[in-house]
Amino acid sequence: MEITDDVLAAANARGAAKKAAFPAVVSVRYDRRVSRVVIALASGLELAFSPKAAQGLEHAHPADLADAEISPSGLGIHFPHLDADLYLPALLEGFLGSKRWMASELGKRGGAASTAAKAAAARENGRLGGRPRKSKLPAAA
Repeated sequence: MEITDDVLAAANARGAAKKAAFPAVVSVRYDRRVSRVVIALASGLELAFSPKAAQGLEHAHPADLADAEISPSGLGIHFPHLDADLYLPALLEGFLGSKRWMASELGKRGGAASTAAKAAAARENGRLGGRPRKSKLPAAA
């Protein structure tokens, strides 16, 4: 894709609209006492979350989180030791990673849930011979 003056002007306009719609990050730190990344915004709001819940930070050690940097736009946070980035507008919408990663995390939690109904269904399925085999469909010609 060729970058023309029109494309550059449109990108700058989108960036300005994002900056106007969201407060900028003024500080970011890792609070070891509560094991949370704490982000302070220009609006006075503080946002805190467990790094285990964020894509790219889930296996981080506290030392990896200590030197987080704010992007020049004020809408991003970079963790140099992990080469991981978080985008403030997505964080404020409750997304701690890509849609695919978030779906995977929710699936893991749902699959790990142990309920009486789930155990009963597994027992009943086992009595019936377990999961049915997937049928092999003939290849399309």
